[in-house]
Amino acid sequence: MEVQETRVQTDRVLTIPNILSMARLVGVPLFLWLILQEHDGWALLVLALSGVSDYLDGKLARRWNQISSLGRLLDPAADRLYILSTLFGLTWREILPLWMTAALIAREAMLLVMVWILRRHGYPPPQVNFLGKAATFNLMYAFPLLLLSDGEGWLPSLAAIFGWAFAGWGTTLYWWAGILYVVQVRRLVKADATAD
Repeated sequence: MEVQETRVQTDRVLTIPNILSMARLVGVPLFLWLILQEHDGWALLVLALSGVSDYLDGKLARRWNQISSLGRLLDPAADRLYILSTLFGLTWREILPLWMTAALIAREAMLLVMVWILRRHGYPPPQVNFLGKAATFNLMYAFPLLLLSDGEGWLPSLAAIFGWAFAGWGTTLYWWAGILYVVQVRRLVKADATAD
């Protein structure tokens, strides 16, 4: 007999996964301040802790059946805020070119429009898919490496090579995932219009 794993969604707020996600959100302004003050070692530590908590909150939510509506909002919100704060900080310090920052922010703006359209039709925001997670993963590796590349010597040179590789893949996957969200929203809205 095959045992199927059940995923129970709860409306509980104070769960360990949600607390980890909230802690990640609290770390965003600290992380941005550290980047702007050029305390790169501390900024990298905060980013690393954020990555660990990002991994743990999802894993624990699934293992302990603590998947919640709040968690589904907090997790991608924390990811996006870290990406936006890193973009701002690295662009301010002239580590990232303005065109890359504009491309990533334009994608975020496009998704905000899609979420607004979904809400108008009574749908929740789209769930994060594997491609979106892969894009975020690449960008979360790219940014610390690009931060490390701000210097002289073999280590910053090596960090720049890998950082730009991850940034290129991350940006491409980020847009690809965004386009798939647009297609998904279009199908939902079209099906909604046909049903009426």
